[in-house]
Parts: sequence; structure tokens; C-alpha cells
Amino acid sequence: MLHMASRLDDSERSAALADLDGWAPAADRDAIEKTFTFRDFNEAFGFMTRSALVAEKLNHHPEWFNVYKTVKVTLTTHDAGGLSQLDVKMAKAMDAIAAT
Repeated sequence: MLHMASRLDDSERSAALADLDGWAPAADRDAIEKTFTFRDFNEAFGFMTRSALVAEKLNHHPEWFNVYKTVKVTLTTHDAGGLSQLDVKMAKAMDAIAAT
């Protein structure tokens, strides 16, 4: 049984952002964003494919936009009404994938 993620409070949000490299609060809603730039489309698509596998395991899917070698990612937890620990997990996983 899946339990519902809860929205991070201000101190949890600050601690999470301090622990994430290059992620920033979204300007227009309770979410975090990061733009990843790769060498080419193949590398960007590989990143998206590996990230999709993690997203399925977490049952937590990113909002993303891809053009050629750039992938812009937004993470938020719709069920929680904003940023949750699931977003932090997904951000860390995506950072690890991009580093390989």
C-alpha cells in the first residue's frame, strides 16, 4: 500500500534545497527546477530513460521538457500540493544519473 506524501514545511524545504546541487525553487509554484545540459541528444535521451525507470519505481513522475541536448525538469508532488520528500529523492536520483 502506498502512503500519501506530505508537503515539506519551510525548514524541511530549506534543508532540502541546501542539500541539492543546482536545484532552485520555481518562481510560480511550490516546486523545484533544474536544467541539465548534455553533450548531445543521445545523452539527454539516455538520462531521461534512466530517470523514467526511477520515476516508475517511486511512482513519482517529473515534469520535463527536452530540446536536443537540454532537459528542463520541474519536480512537485501534486497529491501533496507542493514540494515533498519524493521530489527530493527524485532530484538526488536525477543528479546521480546525470553524473554517470
